[in-house]
Amino acid sequence: MNVPNHIAIILDGNGRWAKKRGMPRSYGHIKGCENLENICEIAKGLGVKYLTVYAFSTENWKRSKEEVEGLMKLFRSYLKKCIKISKKNKMQVRIIGDPSAFDKDIQESIRELEGFSKDFEELHFQIALNYGSRDEILRAVKQLGTDMKNNMIAGELTEEIFAGYLDTAGLPDPDLLIRTSGEMRLSNYLLWQLAYSEFYFTDVTWPDFDKAELVKAIEKYNERDRRYGGVKEETNV
Repeated sequence: MNVPNHIAIILDGNGRWAKKRGMPRSYGHIKGCENLENICEIAKGLGVKYLTVYAFSTENWKRSKEEVEGLMKLFRSYLKKCIKISKKNKMQVRIIGDPSAFDKDIQESIRELEGFSKDFEELHFQIALNYGSRDEILRAVKQLGTDMKNNMIAGELTEEIFAGYLDTAGLPDPDLLIRTSGEMRLSNYLLWQLAYSEFYFTDVTWPDFDKAELVKAIEKYNERDRRYGGVKEETNV
C-alpha cells in the first residue's frame, strides 16, 4: 500500500457524535481530542510523515460562549499533554494559524510545545488553531508587500517564494485530505496547499474515525491515478 507522505484532516462531527448519545457538545470535543492522540500514533505506524489537522477555525469564535470556553479549556489541557505525546511518538508539533487571539497562557503553552518538540522527526504534526486559509493568505500578502517594499526579495516573485510566507512554510503540500462526518467542503482550510491533493469524504464522525477508517481512506487514495504535480491527465478513448 502506497501511504501518503502528508495527510490533512478536517476533524468534523464531535458535536453531532455527542448529541446522538444525549451528551453535551463539550463531551464530543473531549472524545475527539482523545481520538486525535490515537490517530497520531496510528498514522506514524503506517508510515505517514506529515499530519495536519483542522482543530479550531477563525469562524469557530462565532459558536456559543459556553462551547468556545470549553474548547479553550480543552486546548489548555491538550497542549500540555501533547508534550508527553510528542516525546512518546518522537513527534514534532507545529501550530499553524494566528495564535495572537488566544489568552497569554495558551500562547505560552504553544511556544513551550513547539520548542520542546522541534528536534523530533518521526512524525511532523501540525495543528490548525485560529486558522482560516483566507486569513493566512492575507497575512502572507501583507508581509510579502512589506518585504518587497524594503527590497528584501530579489528577482521575480514565484510560487515557491509566496509559499514561504504561508503558515505551512517548509512543509510539503498534503497528498490526501480527509473530512469526516459527511460534509463535502473545504471550510476555508489550506486552500493554497490543497491545489493538487486527493479528497476523501466519509460519513463517519471524528470520534469514531479509527485505524480501519484511515486505512480505507488510504486505499481509496491508492485507487487514484496520480503523477508528480497533480492527477494524471485523462486521455480521450
